[in-house]
Amino acid sequence: MQVVHYHFGKDGGAERFFVQFANALARRGVYQSAIIRPDRAWRADLDPSIKVEESHFRNLSPDRFLLPIRAARMARRLKPDALMAWAPRASMLMPAYPGCIKLSRLGDYPPKLDYFRNSDMLVCNTPGIADHVRKLGWTRGLTVISNFTDTQRVAPTDRAQWKTPQHVPLIVSLGRFVHRKGFHTLIEAVARHSSAYLWLAGEGEEQDALTRLAREKGLGERIRFLGWQKDARPFIAAADVFVMPSLHEPLGNVILEAWAQRRPVVSSRSEGPSWFMRDGENGLLAEIENVDSFSAAIEALLADPALAARLAEGGHRTLLSQFSEEAVTGAYLDLFSRRP
Repeated sequence: MQVVHYHFGKDGGAERFFVQFANALARRGVYQSAIIRPDRAWRADLDPSIKVEESHFRNLSPDRFLLPIRAARMARRLKPDALMAWAPRASMLMPAYPGCIKLSRLGDYPPKLDYFRNSDMLVCNTPGIADHVRKLGWTRGLTVISNFTDTQRVAPTDRAQWKTPQHVPLIVSLGRFVHRKGFHTLIEAVARHSSAYLWLAGEGEEQDALTRLAREKGLGERIRFLGWQKDARPFIAAADVFVMPSLHEPLGNVILEAWAQRRPVVSSRSEGPSWFMRDGENGLLAEIENVDSFSAAIEALLADPALAARLAEGGHRTLLSQFSEEAVTGAYLDLFSRRP
C-alpha cells in the first residue's frame, strides 16, 4: 500500500501526531511520500523510509504555481492507494488524481468547503467538527477518527536542570504561544499559588507578553520557559498537574500525552476536551479564561493526592480504550483501501 501526504503545519501537537501516525504506518509496511514545509525540526523524527519533498506553497512564490504540477506528476508516477491532506490549505494542493481515494484530515473547524474540491472524504478529529462541516453543506464521504499518542511511560526530567526545587508543586503545559492557547489565564491562576512553579514548553509570538505578565503577577521567579521540545514526555512526567487552558481546542493532543504519563489533567471546557473528558472521572474541567476556575481546579488536585491519582488513572483508561494506535491506524488503513 502507498500513501502520499500533504502537510504544511509548523510545530505543535498536530505535527507531533503526524510524525507518530506516519511512523505507525511505516511499521505496518505502508510506503509513504510527503510534501511538507522546509526546515521542520520534526522531519528528522520521520521514519527514514518516508520520502519527503519540501515547499512553502506560499501565495507569492513560484511554488504556488509549480507545486500543484509537481504534486499531480508525483501522483501519476507513484499510483498511490490514497492521497491524504492535513488541514484545509494542504487540501488545496491535493490533485484531482482519479486512481485512489483522496482524504482531507480536519483537526479544526474549517470556515468554508472550497478547500476540499478534490476530496472524496473528510476525516474529522471529533464529532463536533463533523457536525460543523455537515452544516456547511458537505455531502460527500465523512467519518470521525481521532488521534492516538505514544503510551510509553518515560522517566521525568530532573527538575534541578531547570532550577526548580524538588518538592514544590509543579504545573506543566505546552503548545504554541498564541492567544487561543490560553497561557495568560494559566499564568494568572498559578500565580495565586505562592509555592507553585510553572513550566511552559513551546514557542510563539506571545512569549514576550507572557513573560511580562508573569513578572507583573509575581510569578517571574517561578516560571520556566522550556522552548520547543520535540519530545515533551519527560517534562510532562515531571508535573504534579498538567493544564490545558485553551480558549479553542478541537481535540487536545496534549491531554492524551499527559494521560500517557499518568498525570492528572485540568482542561478548559473547549470543544475537544468537552467531548472526551468527564469532569471528576478522568480530569477536571475549568471555565474558559476564568482564572478563579482554573485556580480552584489546580488547588483541588494539589491538596488531594488521592483525587489526583484517581483522575490520572481514569485518564489513562480513557486513553487506552478510545485513543489506541492500533484502532486509529486500522481505521485509516481501511479508508486507504477504499475506492472513490
